[in-house]
Amino acid sequence: MRIPLELALPENYGVADILAFHGRDSEQVSERCAFVASELKAQSSQTSQSSFEKAMLWGGYPACLGIQFSGDTAAVVLAVDVSLEEDICAKKFESWRHELQIIVQRMLGLNQDVAAFLQLFSAHPDIGALILRRANLRVPLSASPFEALCWAVTGQQISVSAAVSIRRRFIQLLGTVHSGGLCCHPSPPQVAACEVALLRGIGLSKTKAQTLILLAQAIESGELALPANSDQPLNHASADALRAQLLSIRGIGPWTVNYVLLRGFAYLDGSLHGDVAVRRSLKILLGREEEISERQAQQWLTEFSPWRALVAAHLWAMHSDAVY
Repeated sequence: MRIPLELALPENYGVADILAFHGRDSEQVSERCAFVASELKAQSSQTSQSSFEKAMLWGGYPACLGIQFSGDTAAVVLAVDVSLEEDICAKKFESWRHELQIIVQRMLGLNQDVAAFLQLFSAHPDIGALILRRANLRVPLSASPFEALCWAVTGQQISVSAAVSIRRRFIQLLGTVHSGGLCCHPSPPQVAACEVALLRGIGLSKTKAQTLILLAQAIESGELALPANSDQPLNHASADALRAQLLSIRGIGPWTVNYVLLRGFAYLDGSLHGDVAVRRSLKILLGREEEISERQAQQWLTEFSPWRALVAAHLWAMHSDAVY
């Protein structure tokens, strides 16, 4: 089944930011990106387009999401490895098309009110110049909150390159291959049934392996209730409720929670003061000689609520190799 969709993009939409996030793995096991710089487009007599493909489980079936960017439009196609009877297929098509629109809008950051953020802080003495350089910066989201959770746990206290390698092996170990060749990120049931020893074999520590399994089992049992897909970001109350649930799971700390709230749910007010790359960029931004402590970063970010996580994203963008 193929489900097409077309979305309008804001003016000067940052396609490169989206492709940088989804193209972190150069081996392209689960995602495949093609980026054509605007300068090259201007020189070409033919229309050039940037695009990416991502394998993902959809309704329990292997699927491949394809998004092609051209001008102010994103052409979306979801190819699901399923063959259904005609009457069932029609009902599924409409239901899945609606869900697809919500998920892609979230993944592309189209519901993030960056214009309001810019209006508030473009003249700020500390971050005004920084955000004006990337005025249309939006935070790309993972395809699902569970994928964001797995990445956050995997990436705790290690480099981005190391986390990418482990994530790749994680997907290859437990994922399902789509007919197009890309491998889908594992689902909670697949991870919940896994043994700690298997996850340790791909480079995860014992603690991280146990945490991933505990998370998946909590989702499966209903103990951890992830909010349903919505075209609206989390509000403060729902974010606090989810934060409390996540912090009750062994191996989950404040950095992991705030990262997941951002990359999994588009919650832009999580304080990422515990992030090493954020503090390193903040030190440079403020022209400090001494290191910035977590407490100092937390206090500095307080002024920017309810946009603290978006400020962190701008600090990440100062160093492309630090972007989680």
